[in-house]
Amino acid sequence: MRLVASEDNPAPPGASVEAVQTIDGRALRVAHWDAPSGALPRGTVLVCQGRSEFLEKYFETIGDLLTRGFAVASFDWRGQGLSERELPDPRKGHIDDFALYERDASAVFAHMATAGCPRPWHGLAHSMGAAVLLRMAHAGTLPLRRMTLTAPLIDIARLGYPRGARALAEFCDIIGLGGRFIPGGGPKSIMTEPFEGNLLSSDPGRYSRNAAVAAAAPELCVGSPSIGWVNAAFRQMKAFEDSEFPRRNKTPALVIMAGADKVVANAPMERFATRLKAGMLVSIPFSEHEILMESDAVREQFWAAFDAFIPGAVAELTALERRIA
Repeated sequence: MRLVASEDNPAPPGASVEAVQTIDGRALRVAHWDAPSGALPRGTVLVCQGRSEFLEKYFETIGDLLTRGFAVASFDWRGQGLSERELPDPRKGHIDDFALYERDASAVFAHMATAGCPRPWHGLAHSMGAAVLLRMAHAGTLPLRRMTLTAPLIDIARLGYPRGARALAEFCDIIGLGGRFIPGGGPKSIMTEPFEGNLLSSDPGRYSRNAAVAAAAPELCVGSPSIGWVNAAFRQMKAFEDSEFPRRNKTPALVIMAGADKVVANAPMERFATRLKAGMLVSIPFSEHEILMESDAVREQFWAAFDAFIPGAVAELTALERRIA
């Protein structure tokens, strides 16, 4: 297993990269970094990607966490990045059920324990990854002290005729079409689309950086989701509609909403977040969906919220700066 680094997107130094097997035999690419030398680690932050993403997109964020004195772990979900695919066509983003992603996370948690990743463990998860952590928190199987969730996939934005779309996805999946791309979809990665009109980020520099990684290492990328993935996502979103779902979550959660999000729907996210038993909602105006790939101004607001929510983040940063000085 390897990391794909470039001059414009260098990998944080000191990574340990391994293949980790899930309980059902899938090989995942997992990486972890120790906290900076000389600093007392404030725990480990597990970075969980969204759909179609890969480790390399989060090099900058991982570096920011290391600077704050945390050890960091991250991985590629099955079916994307350099983890094993679910279908023979490696460009199809496919899953039969989000419960399979829980197997991925469980395998990574077991690896973190054997690798000696210092506790407490915290989560930083985006979109689909945030939905998976919420599933595990609801089930009581999430070994995290706190979790920060950016633009969690509670519902899809701008979905015309949602009931019809859900019924069609379920029907097509039942009759054996689950492994096909969604209608109109294909093998091209969304990260290779032009910057103008994109739905992910308003920052041209970071968008171009991620596009360059995708172009240089196409093996990291997947295209459109499969019908099966969409049907699995619809089932999960239906579960989130139950008002008791967020109330049963006992893991403190910081939900960070992108004010200009055109990928996930903000109104259902707000309703969900306000029902969390231990949670709070922060909205960042003008941010597109990928908050951590946004402009400096947006990212500064994110880190201010993160530092206030995760115990020890600011204190450790100050201590680390003193040691460097």
